[in-house]
Amino acid sequence: MHLIKNKNLSLLLTLFLFIGLVSTAFRSETRVGNSAGGVSMSLDTAKTDKETGLVTDQNLYMVKAQCISCHSSKLIIANRFTRDGWKQKIRWMQANHNLWDLGETEKQVLDYLEKHYAPTATAARRKPLNDIKWYKLEEQ
Repeated sequence: MHLIKNKNLSLLLTLFLFIGLVSTAFRSETRVGNSAGGVSMSLDTAKTDKETGLVTDQNLYMVKAQCISCHSSKLIIANRFTRDGWKQKIRWMQANHNLWDLGETEKQVLDYLEKHYAPTATAARRKPLNDIKWYKLEEQ
C-alpha cells in the first residue's frame, strides 16, 4: 500500500510540473532576474495597452479618446493603411457616421496610426516572371 501511495504522489507531482512547464511556454511575458526582484519583459518588441491591445505610444491616449469611444480597437488592429488611407477613413466616418471634427488632434491620431498601423512589406509573393519562353503542350 505504501508503494502505491508513492506512485500516485509521484504521478501527481509529475503532472503538476508538466502543466507548469506548458503554461510557462505560452505566456507572453517572462521574468528575468532573481525571484525577489525579477524584471518583467515582453517577448514582443512593441508594448501593448492591456485594455485595447493597441501599441503603447505617447499618442495612444488621443486615439483612445477619438477612436475607441465609437468602435472597437480591433477594427484598427485589423487594418493597415497609409497616412492618406487613414485620413480618408476618418473623412468617410465623418461623412457617413457623424464623426466629429478632430481639429488639432487629427495630427496626433494620424501620427500614431501611420507609425504603428501602416502597411508592411511582405515577402509572401515572388517577383513577376520576366522573359518567359512559352511552349505548346502536345497531346498524346
